[in-house]
Amino acid sequence: MTSRASHILLVLTAFLAGLVIFLGVILYSTGQLGPGGPGPSAIGGPFKLIDQDGKPITDADLKGKPFLVFFGYTHCPDICPTTLFEVSEVLRALGADAGRAGALFVTVDPERDTPAVLKDYLSNFDPHLRGLTGDQASIDAATRAYRVYAKKVPLDGGDYTMDHTALVYLMDRNGQFVAPFDLKRTADAAAADLRRYL
Repeated sequence: MTSRASHILLVLTAFLAGLVIFLGVILYSTGQLGPGGPGPSAIGGPFKLIDQDGKPITDADLKGKPFLVFFGYTHCPDICPTTLFEVSEVLRALGADAGRAGALFVTVDPERDTPAVLKDYLSNFDPHLRGLTGDQASIDAATRAYRVYAKKVPLDGGDYTMDHTALVYLMDRNGQFVAPFDLKRTADAAAADLRRYL
């Protein structure tokens, strides 16, 4: 073998070894590689909040049924009410099965969204929707668990709005993240998708 061929083979081997190491680091850091195979999803986790009736609710209360989670706030001018309407339409399309799934609206604005405010706001949507609030530390823990971005944005006159992630998360019966839930389809198609996890 010539020295040029040896050099090319050495460079190719080093490149492939580097590629394998790089992919291994990526898989390990995303929880896809490690002892016991794929790890749990990096989205979701324990939370302790209060619903619109003032009752405590934790992630353990939802075990055994799939559930949708959406983070928003009641003063949201368009995205939140539109999303909650679409979730309501999916729950309506589930019919008698709606009680076998969960749907949560978690506020990113606990300063204004008390249980009473959430209860009044959610009266406009499907009764299966549960609104969740709590102290700022509890909301921060939930947003961290679900990898949700939320930031208060001051407005003129001392008021404020909230920038936030606008995804609907589909969680399975074990509380594990499945995928973002697609609401940009008919309510019947979305309900059929959700029904697969019942």
